[in-house]
Amino acid sequence: MSDGSLAPAEPIALPRRRFLRRSVWTQPLGLVGAGLLVVIVLLAVFAPWLTAHGPIDMVAKRFMAPSAEHWFGTDQLGRDVFARVIYGARVSLPYALQLVVMAAVIGTLLGAIAGYFGGWIDGVIMRAADLVMAFPDIILAMAVVAALGPGLFNAVLAVVVVSWPIYARVVRSMLLTIRDEPYVQSSRLLGVSAMRALWVDVRPNVVGPLVVLAALEFGHAVLILAGLSFLGLGAQPPTPEWGQMVSDGSKYFDKWWLSVFPGLAILLVVLAANFLGDTLRDALDPRTAKAFR
Repeated sequence: MSDGSLAPAEPIALPRRRFLRRSVWTQPLGLVGAGLLVVIVLLAVFAPWLTAHGPIDMVAKRFMAPSAEHWFGTDQLGRDVFARVIYGARVSLPYALQLVVMAAVIGTLLGAIAGYFGGWIDGVIMRAADLVMAFPDIILAMAVVAALGPGLFNAVLAVVVVSWPIYARVVRSMLLTIRDEPYVQSSRLLGVSAMRALWVDVRPNVVGPLVVLAALEFGHAVLILAGLSFLGLGAQPPTPEWGQMVSDGSKYFDKWWLSVFPGLAILLVVLAANFLGDTLRDALDPRTAKAFR
């Protein structure tokens, strides 16, 4: 019997979904990110049961420091800051999620069309993306909100305008590689419609990177919405939005708790989204996947 016949068999590869699930949930950063997001979401969901005060109720004296009665103190109107912070999660998180979904859908559709059809269609879409990306995000978003008028939903629309190009570029770059694969060419030869080919043949290959990108962009969405509210272009008083709360607190430098606690909420959400996104990215990247084994 030859030596080659005694060679150990190659290990059987785990299914990708099972490997991804195992790799993500065994990484400390991924666990920390997921845990932080779960805790913040639970605080938002159970906010009415966690505090006896509403976010706009004037329940005590103005500018009370953090104490056993008011954990995060009170603000300039005597409202409980803890109540406003956890109710603020009900504002900041859903609007950020809405923003990410809208930007991802628009960017994915435009990027898929540009990458699949190419030619002048690709040129028009990509030049539009270049034009948007030529401006700093916050400056262009401020200009759009100024045209639409202050308000949280208008701020979401403004950030969608500045966010879709990154999704379009990622999807287009993947389509430029995938569209020449034999299985895509076979669909074309069989007369499959472009929309069906994109949905059946292309979609499975772009979902993973899009999930990673959306996770990373979620933190950016929370941050830029808070920035617009800080400037008075997003949420308007008395809405308990984190950026607007930081803006109110910045007027009273000696009352540190007014800005610190909503600022920490923003920091924790952004860190959690980045930790989870980085872990998903590394798990899906074949160059770094070995580190998870």
